[in-house]
Amino acid sequence: MELREKILEVIGGPHPAAVATLDGDLPAVRYMLLNGFPDMTLVGGTKRNSRKVAQLEKNPEVAIAVWSGKEITDPYVEIRATGKIYTDIATKKKYWKPMFVPYFRSVDNPDFAILIFVASEIVYYIPSTRSRQVWKR
Repeated sequence: MELREKILEVIGGPHPAAVATLDGDLPAVRYMLLNGFPDMTLVGGTKRNSRKVAQLEKNPEVAIAVWSGKEITDPYVEIRATGKIYTDIATKKKYWKPMFVPYFRSVDNPDFAILIFVASEIVYYIPSTRSRQVWKR
């Protein structure tokens, strides 16, 4: 199996992910539900007035960790990416999911934003063999 396919087995579809931004000079980490795509982007929804959006506006560089979440020995990835904030209705409709309804009620909510993270580097780890492979854009 090629590296790209291995990575997609970990990030493909919805997964909880630890997303790290910078809050001034200090790291800030939070979990987000992100959907991974074959073009090595990850997409999630958030509140437009959240701290992470303010942090991304100042510095769009992020680190993201995603674990496949089955066994402790299963692969995980560490991702370096650039985040972009989208508030236009076309992008919001494209990525709208029913799970957003309790938080935002509708896609038209002005406080609903889409974050798209474009990976520049992904490190794929297999803990059981202590091996790693690096994918770069």
